[in-house]
Amino acid sequence: MTLPSTAREIRLASRPVGFPTPEDFALAEVAVPAIGDGQLLVRNRVMSVDPYMRGRMNAGKSYVAPYEVGKALEGGAVGEVVASEAAGFEVGDTVLHGFGWRDYAAVDAAHATKVDPEAAPLAAYLGVLGMPGMTAYVGLLEVAAFREGDVVFVSGAAGAVGQVAGQIARLRGAKRVIGSAGSDAKVAYLLDELGFDAAFNYKDGPVGELLAQAAPEGVDVYFDNVGGEHLEAAIDSFNDFGRAALCGSISNYNTTTPTGVRNLGLAVGKRLSLRGFLVLDHGDVREAFLREVGGWVASGELRYRETVTDGLERAPEAFIGMLRGENLGKALVTL
Repeated sequence: MTLPSTAREIRLASRPVGFPTPEDFALAEVAVPAIGDGQLLVRNRVMSVDPYMRGRMNAGKSYVAPYEVGKALEGGAVGEVVASEAAGFEVGDTVLHGFGWRDYAAVDAAHATKVDPEAAPLAAYLGVLGMPGMTAYVGLLEVAAFREGDVVFVSGAAGAVGQVAGQIARLRGAKRVIGSAGSDAKVAYLLDELGFDAAFNYKDGPVGELLAQAAPEGVDVYFDNVGGEHLEAAIDSFNDFGRAALCGSISNYNTTTPTGVRNLGLAVGKRLSLRGFLVLDHGDVREAFLREVGGWVASGELRYRETVTDGLERAPEAFIGMLRGENLGKALVTL
């Protein structure tokens, strides 16, 4: 295979204030990277855009280093190995790694995972069978300690994580699964395709009132992708000993005036458990996740959608659209 001498990457041009704009990104032409011992050169085929990336665009200490202005962004990607200086990897292998936002990536073999393009579409390894799917599995079963017969509420339920979390609850025997989403079309998707028992458009009124109507018997488990008003509503609706898996707070990612939770005092009398988590701390359940969720996907019992944008140059557009809720299911970019 003859490789080109140059390739493209998307860089962070400036740190966003509020919602990112196209001017916060820059498309640059660079030399195709050389690889050293123990490395792979990967031609990326599909890359992921995810809500957590917005936090990495801010300066300051967090659980992962912030992106650097003037340098390429990073994120999940699946691609083809086009050169290898690492034992156990050959040209033609397909790998999952963390250096998206570019055409070609030099990847340490220790940070690459082989995937089977015959077993599932490449995009699935970035969505339902990847980090978002495992986040749903870990959050519901490990963090929120879901039990058969629970009433489960999932916010952002038509997104990459939420669409899987709600279905895991249903397939594991939830008494009632409730989802919130930002459009009537997404609500219809939750009810008609994914089998949610109830769903509401959070733009139709106060979230607390909408949730109370959807969950007349209260909520036992809350999978939180949104924070803010949604978390406050869940605390109001929780039954005693309710459990929340705090996965994300996208309602506050792009604002300079974040909203808080005013009713946290109820957590005392209701004896609630509100626990934040990161999926990277739960690698020990990966095999169980792939076995169970992979089986449901193969059988058609668990369904999912993807919103795919074509072209690396459109990755910023896809990312901004995802933050604005324009995606249904997992947001991806094909290269």
